[in-house]
Amino acid sequence: MTEPVAETVAPDTPVTISFIAESAGVSVPTVSKVINGRSGVAADTRSRVEALISQYGYRKQTSPSRSNTMELVFDDLEHQWGLEIIRGVERVARRQRVGLLLTEFGPQHGGLRYWIDDTLDRRPACVVTVAQLSDEQRGRLRARGIPFVVFDPTGELPEDVPFVGATNWAGGRSATRHLIELGHRRIAMVGGPDGVLCCRARRDGYRSAIEAAGLPVDPGLVVLADLHRAGGHAAALDLLRRPHRPSAIFACNDLQAFGVYQAARTLGLRIPDDLSVVGFDDLPITDLVDPPLTTVRQPLLEMASAATELALALGRGEKATQPRLELATTLTVRASTAPPASSR
Repeated sequence: MTEPVAETVAPDTPVTISFIAESAGVSVPTVSKVINGRSGVAADTRSRVEALISQYGYRKQTSPSRSNTMELVFDDLEHQWGLEIIRGVERVARRQRVGLLLTEFGPQHGGLRYWIDDTLDRRPACVVTVAQLSDEQRGRLRARGIPFVVFDPTGELPEDVPFVGATNWAGGRSATRHLIELGHRRIAMVGGPDGVLCCRARRDGYRSAIEAAGLPVDPGLVVLADLHRAGGHAAALDLLRRPHRPSAIFACNDLQAFGVYQAARTLGLRIPDDLSVVGFDDLPITDLVDPPLTTVRQPLLEMASAATELALALGRGEKATQPRLELATTLTVRASTAPPASSR
C-alpha cells in the first residue's frame, strides 16, 4: 500500500493550523488540542498531526500581544434588541478604555466566511458574539489565544464555552402565571422557532405554569412564528379567528407582541378589554405603545455588560469564577393585561 502524497508548500508560505488540519483530515480544534498538549485526541490521530507539524515546521503562533480592542459580533442588527446590547457592551468597554469593533454578518451571513480570518489578523483582546459560531470557528479563536463569550446562546454549547444568558424558563412561567392569576383559563402562546434554545425554554415555562394551575394543556394553543412583528401578526390572526378564541396571548418576544396588537385591531378586539397580551424582552418602546405592554424584562444591558466584563477578564488571562451566567428576568406589569371579560 502506498502512502498518500502530502501537499508541498512554497518555502515562503506560512503554514497555518488550518493547513495542518486539512492535510491530516481532522478539525482545527483537534490540531489545537495536539499543539497545546490537551487530551481527547486518539493516539493515531495525534501521531499523524504531530508528524505533519514536524514535516512542515509549523510553530505555535507567537505573534505580538493582542490589540487594545474587543469585537462584538452580530448576525443581524435590524431590531432595537441589538441596540440595547451595543449600549451595554460599549458602556463597559469605554470604562475600561478598550476600543470596540462591531461586526454584522447580515441576514444571509454573507460576511461569515471571511470574518474569522480577518478577526485572527486583527487579534482583538476578546470577542463577545451574539452570532452563533461553529465549533471550528470557536476552535480557531482558541488556537490563536483570543477568548470569547457567547451572548444569549440559541443552542446547546459545550461545557467549556463561556456564555451569559437569562432565565428564560422562569420568565415564561411568570408571564403565564400572571395571566392565570388574572383569571384567564384559555391562554395561547405565540412561540419562537423550535430550534432556538431560549424560545424552547420560554415555551416550557409557559407549559409548566399551565400544568401547575391544573389547566388542560392544549397544543393547539401554541403557534410557532418568526421572532418579528409579522410573525406575531400572522400567528395571532390564526388564534383569534378560531371559534373558541383565547382570552390572552403570551408572545415569545416584544416584536411578536406588537404583531398581536395589530392582529387584534384588525379583528376589532380591544386590548386588554377583549384580549390580554404579554411580551418578552422589555424593549424601551414597550412603554410607548398603546396600551403600554406588560412584558418579561430580559436585562439586556446588564447581560451585555456582564458578557463584556467576562470577556475582558479572560482577555487579561484571569480565571473566570462564573463562566456560565444566567441573569434573572422579571415581570413588568403595564396596561395590556386585565381580568377576562367573562370574570368582570
